[in-house]
Amino acid sequence: MTPVQADFQILGETPDLLAVAKPAGLLVHPTKPDGPRTLWDALRELLGYELLTGGQVSLINRLDRETSGTVLVAKSSDAARTAAMAMQEGKIRKSYLAIVHDWPRQDEFEVDAPIIRLGEVGETTIHLQRAVHPSGAGARTRFRVLSKIERHQGRFALLAAEPVTGRTHQIRVHIAHVGHPVVGDKIYGPSPECYLEFIRTGWTPLLAERLLLPRHALHSASISLDWKGTPLSWSCPLPPDMADFLKIADNRCP
Repeated sequence: MTPVQADFQILGETPDLLAVAKPAGLLVHPTKPDGPRTLWDALRELLGYELLTGGQVSLINRLDRETSGTVLVAKSSDAARTAAMAMQEGKIRKSYLAIVHDWPRQDEFEVDAPIIRLGEVGETTIHLQRAVHPSGAGARTRFRVLSKIERHQGRFALLAAEPVTGRTHQIRVHIAHVGHPVVGDKIYGPSPECYLEFIRTGWTPLLAERLLLPRHALHSASISLDWKGTPLSWSCPLPPDMADFLKIADNRCP
């Protein structure tokens, strides 16, 4: 699988909440008893004192293994309930950065399209694959073009993405739906076969040629909310792999 690029870092902390930067390649939660070390495992070690004194470790937003960036953690059951309610009511604002193929025609646009697990309405060999479909749950994402570059492989854009709703794979599904898949996306990029090939063989020169990056170029840049009357915000800078992709460009356009 995609290697973990670095240990997670602490972005900020309050008596109730902790914000950390998750690296690409690190699982958020365990998937099986003998699986690899996860962010949740590491947080339980970090917050050992809180756990011994009646606290808990609850991840408020969950990122895919390959997605890097800001994760919000509640340190008590009360904080977890309050944060979960705020998330459900859309009071926690999240902003992502994504590098996508080609240049969108508009500098600012919104995708309002329902999302469903593809296996519920069609055939797929990838259980977790999602798709835009009329039978799906409502989903909205706002996009804004931050910069445009040209490389020998084609045109690419750095986008800011703000999910209004919180569906699985929402940003990746929505931006691929309008013709600008995220660079390195094994499921919603050139072909879902890239994902199946990666599972079989790992990262290969052929996959590198098709996907350009060994993980999808999606980063949770910031999280902000009002907490007990106090505005809180944490941000996480663009990781080196995405920053390097943007730097190594033949041309940069306004």
